[in-house]
Amino acid sequence: MATIKVKLRNSSLPGKAGTICYQITHQRKTRQIATRIRIAPGDWLATEQRIAPEAFATPGGRLLQRRIESDVARLCGIVKALDVRGESYRPEDVVVHFRSPEQCVTIGSVMQQEIAGLIRNHRLGTARNYRRTLNSFMTFLQHDDIPVSDITESLIDDYNSFLLARGIVRNSISFYMRILRAAYNKAVRKYRIEQTYPFQRVYTGIDRTRKRAIDERFIARLWQLDLTDAPSLLLARDLFIFSYCARGMAFVDMAYLQTKDIRSGEIVYMRRKTGQQLCVRIEPCMWEIIGRHAEASHASYLFPILSAAEPDKAFAQYEMALNRYNQQLKRLGKRLQLQQPLSSYTARHSWATAARKHKVPLPVISAGMGHTSERTTQIYLALLENSVIDTANGKITAALNKRVSGGPCTPEEGGART
Repeated sequence: MATIKVKLRNSSLPGKAGTICYQITHQRKTRQIATRIRIAPGDWLATEQRIAPEAFATPGGRLLQRRIESDVARLCGIVKALDVRGESYRPEDVVVHFRSPEQCVTIGSVMQQEIAGLIRNHRLGTARNYRRTLNSFMTFLQHDDIPVSDITESLIDDYNSFLLARGIVRNSISFYMRILRAAYNKAVRKYRIEQTYPFQRVYTGIDRTRKRAIDERFIARLWQLDLTDAPSLLLARDLFIFSYCARGMAFVDMAYLQTKDIRSGEIVYMRRKTGQQLCVRIEPCMWEIIGRHAEASHASYLFPILSAAEPDKAFAQYEMALNRYNQQLKRLGKRLQLQQPLSSYTARHSWATAARKHKVPLPVISAGMGHTSERTTQIYLALLENSVIDTANGKITAALNKRVSGGPCTPEEGGART
């Protein structure tokens, strides 16, 4: 069996960092593999073939030691596989296997390829999320890309600790981990890399966040709000009400709505997040909002949010509009003297809360909002007709109209159409 040693090749310049090399010896023949890992002579224990404790105590030192251990583990795996075959091999054969494309593909290149594919498919929001995750992980790696096979459970644990130390909240950490895990799993399948399940010990769920929904009476007050002294807030208010009345339609979907999406009194659109087609009946208050902003809208868009036709330019406009929208919603929230700030998510959460209050079954709520992640919802989606969802939405919008008109409103008086 071949033996593997880790050595530090000193720099020709005194006091400069040396280069870590892996020495493979088999049948009295030796080959070395030079790496990009550089370590100061004083930080290396030659007899133990590892980084000195003082250096290992630093985040950078731990990261380098993890990389060395991962490389050695891969080399040992290659040697073991060659021994199992029972065929004669040379140290050069170990080097060839170690440097094979499957072994050398990096997480950075994998994620860059994924980002490029997402951009080609105009999934610009998801591409942005992958880019943010890649930037975060590269910062942790000190901008030194690594092979996918070097992603181990201990490395991911260190990344988790790195994010916690920077004050990143649990849901954001989970967000990064889920994207990184998806990229890792795709690379494992595509390049036939050994699956080691490195994300088992880190959190990849979603915690409950602070309450975002507001009561129906505040929705009604917002709809009635006199904005003659602040006309710049009118569009934000109307978009919020439109979102609420359209079963919590996301801001990104409202931004990209076009006049051609209106068909026989309904809006038929594809959720940009999931690609799922939804059909929403246009309620009276929604018609009022569409008509109020029709003249100011650009090109074929339903609302005056976007004007560009090119996907990249339209997405840049969307990001700016979303930021402005949230700022304006905060101002509207202050006018209503709300204890919690309004955001683009509030209308969506509020619709779901109102639907639950009106005793709408949970599967109907999930279907109405276009949720696709719950298996139970998917089972019910096959059985639900869109009229059931529209009936539920009719109850909610009718309740809003009752409140605006000043009449009493109870769940029984929702005005559902059958």
